Amino acid sequence: MTARATLATARRVLLQLRSDHRTIALLMVVPVLLLTLLRYVFDGSPATFDAVGGPLLALFPFTTMFLVTSVAMLRERTSGTLERLLSTPMGKGDLLTGYALAFGLVAIVQTSVAAAVALGPLGLDVRGSAGLVVLLAVLDALLGTALGLLLSAFARTEFQAVQFLPAVVFPQVLLCGLFAPRESMAEPLQWLSDAFPLTYAVEGMQIVAAAEEVTGELLTDLGVIAACVVVFVALGSVTLPRRSP
Repeated sequence: MTARATLATARRVLLQLRSDHRTIALLMVVPVLLLTLLRYVFDGSPATFDAVGGPLLALFPFTTMFLVTSVAMLRERTSGTLERLLSTPMGKGDLLTGYALAFGLVAIVQTSVAAAVALGPLGLDVRGSAGLVVLLAVLDALLGTALGLLLSAFARTEFQAVQFLPAVVFPQVLLCGLFAPRESMAEPLQWLSDAFPLTYAVEGMQIVAAAEEVTGELLTDLGVIAACVVVFVALGSVTLPRRSP
């Protein structure tokens, strides 16, 4: 893996993304609209919005990045672009790391915009610093990117790639502790929740929302998320086929 090939991939992805206005709208506008909608759903109960708004700042980037990257990588395979790229000295690690870097830069913009709107006009109240909120949201977006790149290897069509959303993401949403404390779940579901990376993303945002100091539990959550990003990208570079059959 070389820095030159990785940066070239990241640049190509960003240039392609710049001309795709629908994807830009999905990444930049939709999370803000959903947070705004949620704010006024709980217009009579600001405390409820404060309780769920932070975790959703983790959930929205994860979900949108998962969807966009899984479909984008599949298009590389079905169009033959991936096969042509891998016939050059570029390796799979260069390609996936370049994708992760490009969408990581997009994630910084996406989460900064969403956090600025939530913490500003929408009045989301978190005790932790805004910097920690953005850092967690960016890591969560990278987590969605890495997982999307990994699972795209197992899809043959864009429809199959989208199917991973209810199959892989929705169970994590249900068991991450957003809707009910994980301690109140049946024990097998608690074990499953512990194995899901989104659990640590939501838990980290809940900690930031509730406490000003950086706790050991928060550092553990950050470490788990970062480790999952690295592992998923590494696994993706091993499992990624050159093209769809």
